[in-house]
Amino acid sequence: QVQLVESGGGLVQAGDSLRLSCTASGRTFSWWIMGWFRQAPGKEREFVARITWTDNTDYADSVKGRFTISRDNAKSTVYLQMNSLKPEDTAVYYCALGSSTVPSTNAYNYWGQGTQVTVSS
Repeated sequence: QVQLVESGGGLVQAGDSLRLSCTASGRTFSWWIMGWFRQAPGKEREFVARITWTDNTDYADSVKGRFTISRDNAKSTVYLQMNSLKPEDTAVYYCALGSSTVPSTNAYNYWGQGTQVTVSS
């Protein structure tokens, strides 16, 4: 059984930075695709970024140039560095583990519990 634990969320001001972390346990981490999604109140969960085992990355247009996803296979951890945060980035952020590069929640098999990111204006 896979467990994903996120950390690093918080309350920041617009323009600030945060780094989210997600550590996986229970499965071989290296061969999976790791993704970050977010869900704002009243909205559907949306794709933010993903990284493959070969470090190929993809981002939602809304975060390109501001967010960076990376992974440390030795630590079974994926990171999301978020810079130049905006109030519209406010959401619960979830990490997920899957086997497809499709930027959809349906492509991911395992999910963390989420971490709140709040950006004030």
